[in-house]
Amino acid sequence: MQWVFEKAQGRAREYGIQGVTYRLAKGVVKRIIPAVASTNAVIAAVCATEVFKLATSCSKPLQNFMVFNDTDGVYTYTFEAERKEDCISCSTKPISLTFTTDTTLQQLYDYLKENQKFLMKAPSITTVIDGKNKTLYMPTLDAVERATRPNLQQKLTDLGVLDGHHIVVADATTPKPVAIIVKFEQEMEPCAT
Repeated sequence: MQWVFEKAQGRAREYGIQGVTYRLAKGVVKRIIPAVASTNAVIAAVCATEVFKLATSCSKPLQNFMVFNDTDGVYTYTFEAERKEDCISCSTKPISLTFTTDTTLQQLYDYLKENQKFLMKAPSITTVIDGKNKTLYMPTLDAVERATRPNLQQKLTDLGVLDGHHIVVADATTPKPVAIIVKFEQEMEPCAT
């Protein structure tokens, strides 16, 4: 280790690098990352505190979220994040959308991009028809986009999407795919229910 340290000091002098110490050289050789050890210590302390609170009932336990900020000193803040029941990011409940029977896949695609509830960037739309997965449109992969582009001009009903049919929409703006139930009514504007 002494030899490695001496070579590191020589290289530091050659290139004008300051702060090369034996401890730093040893940490590099052993792949020691200081942030990992300190983060582990903070998490262990929080866990011990929570166990103490549960065992003694001396304080209300942490509900679901804690922020640890170590940039300007040690600061932690705990709070309970509220959950919106119809959130498209974390809800498992399918969303019902109503369209006309003349609605094309392009209109559905545009609706997902423009509607304030969704604001998707490049939604991929898939479904299951007759027990088989079917990609209606996928803009993110060039070959698949070219193959599914003609579907944009077709009506949803022509693509096999019937009243009450489930479609799945994936997008970079949502952490998991969104399940949508398509409903059809005559001469109505698209709306979320």
